[in-house]
Amino acid sequence: MNSRTAAVLMMAILALSSSLFAGSKKEEKITVTFHLETEATDNPKMIFTHQTNGQTRYFLRSPEIFLKDFVSFRPFPSEVGEDYGVVFKLKSNAVNRLNAITNLNQGRWMIAQFNGRMVDAVIIDKPINDGFIVIWKGIRLEDTQALDKQLPRIGEEGKKKK
Repeated sequence: MNSRTAAVLMMAILALSSSLFAGSKKEEKITVTFHLETEATDNPKMIFTHQTNGQTRYFLRSPEIFLKDFVSFRPFPSEVGEDYGVVFKLKSNAVNRLNAITNLNQGRWMIAQFNGRMVDAVIIDKPINDGFIVIWKGIRLEDTQALDKQLPRIGEEGKKKK
């Protein structure tokens, strides 16, 4: 076997072995996003529709709050079925942003998505300034298990993930 063939063969073996090992350590990517209601007249590429409270409403594609804004979370049994809700503790910059958003958009809806799946919608009735945002329903047990791999539980923020 010449040196060129041996080098190609070695590179193929390394690529295969690294992909096998990387596959076992690959973490499940999750997304949690909160989207603000907007007007139907906004740029169609920047909005999407969703049936909320029996009406077609328009929401911004770009989320206002997302996973990187969370410090920790706590699931709780939902009151509407066999699913769960989740309380997220926000980072300080997200607390200020959510306070401003909810102060300016009272009377509008905000929807929550988990991995692109609509899970909850709430109407903004007052500014939110306590540092927490809640999804009241629609979270599955496997969703909470996936969140456990990404975030600590509320009260366990200083502990390292295994």
